[in-house]
Amino acid sequence: MRYKTKQINVGGVLVGGDAPISVQSMTFSKTHDVKSTVEQIKRLERAGCDIVRAAVPDYEDAHALKKIKSQISLPLVADIHFNYRLALIAAEVVDCIRINPGNIGEKSRVKEVVKACKERSIPMRIGVNSGSLEKEFEQKYGATPKGMVESALYNIKYLEDLGFTDIKISLKASDTMRTVEAYRMLRPLVEYPFHLGVTEAGTLFHSTIKSSIALGSLLLDGIGDTMRVSITGELEEEIRVARAILKDSGRSKDGVNIISCPTCGRIEANLVTAVKEIEEKTAHIKAPLNISVMGCAVNAIGEAKEADVAIAYGKGSGLIIKKGEIVAKLEEQNLIERFLEEVEIEASKEKFNG
Repeated sequence: MRYKTKQINVGGVLVGGDAPISVQSMTFSKTHDVKSTVEQIKRLERAGCDIVRAAVPDYEDAHALKKIKSQISLPLVADIHFNYRLALIAAEVVDCIRINPGNIGEKSRVKEVVKACKERSIPMRIGVNSGSLEKEFEQKYGATPKGMVESALYNIKYLEDLGFTDIKISLKASDTMRTVEAYRMLRPLVEYPFHLGVTEAGTLFHSTIKSSIALGSLLLDGIGDTMRVSITGELEEEIRVARAILKDSGRSKDGVNIISCPTCGRIEANLVTAVKEIEEKTAHIKAPLNISVMGCAVNAIGEAKEADVAIAYGKGSGLIIKKGEIVAKLEEQNLIERFLEEVEIEASKEKFNG
C-alpha cells in the first residue's frame, strides 16, 4: 500500500497521488557553463531521469537557466540557498523551486518566492536538511528527526497561510536512521508528496548501501513520491541505482529482473561472465520480465519455473527454459545467444500486450 498524497505538476511530470514514483538527479557542472550543464542533463535523460535539478549559487547561474531550459526536455528545478533573489530570477523560467527555509533568512523573503511561484503556477520543494535547521529548532531539538519534522511543519504552515499548497517535502540527513525516522514521523501529519533521499551519501559504494536501506525501507512502507540517490561525481549511476531500488522494492515493474545463483563449487560454467554479458545486453529492455541464469541443477529447475526465460547450465551444455517449459538443449557456447533471442521475444510480447 502507498500513502495517497496531493498531486503536483513539475514541468509535465506528475508527482504524488497515483503517479509513478519519479527519479531525479542533479547536475554537478557549474550551471553558468551552459554547454556542460545541457550535456549532463541530456546524459541523465538518456539514462532514464525524470526531473533534473541544478544548483544556483550566484546571479550568473540564475541568468543561465533560461538558455539551459530552451535546450532540454526534462523538467528543471532550481536549487536555491541563502539568496532569495536568485529564486525570483529562476522562477521566471524553471519548473520548480527548491529552497531550504533554514538558510533563506527572513520569512518576508520566502513570501516573495511564493509570490513568484504563484504567478507561474510552479511548485516549491521545502528541503529540510538536518545540518541546516533554523536556529530555534536546532537549539530546542538538535539535529534530530523531531527537529527536522518541526521545521517542516512550521514552513508548511507558513506557505499554507500564504495560500500556497503546491508543495513537496524532503527531510534529509546524511545517515539512514535519522532520514527514515523523520519521513516516517511526518508522513501521517501532512498530505503533501515526499521527495526521498539521503543527503551527502558519498561514493557509489556507500551511497548505494545507504540509499538502498533508507529509501528501500520507506518505499516498502508506502512512503515516497519522487526520489534521488545522491552519489559523489556520478550521473547515470544515480539513475541506475534509483531504478533498481524502485524495482526491487516492488514500486516499479519496468525492466528486467535478473535472478542468478551465488557462485559455489557446484557451478558448471563461467557464471560471472555470463551474467555480466546478459545484464549488459538486456539493460535496454523496459518490459517487466523475470529472467534466470543458474549455474547448476540444484537451483535451476525451481527458479526456472518462476522465470519468463531461464538458462540452466550443465556440464558443457545447458537448457533454455521458458515459463517452466524446456524449449532447447544446447552446447554451452550457444546458450547465451539463444537465451537473449528468447528474452527479446518475450519483451516484444509484453510491449504488444501493454
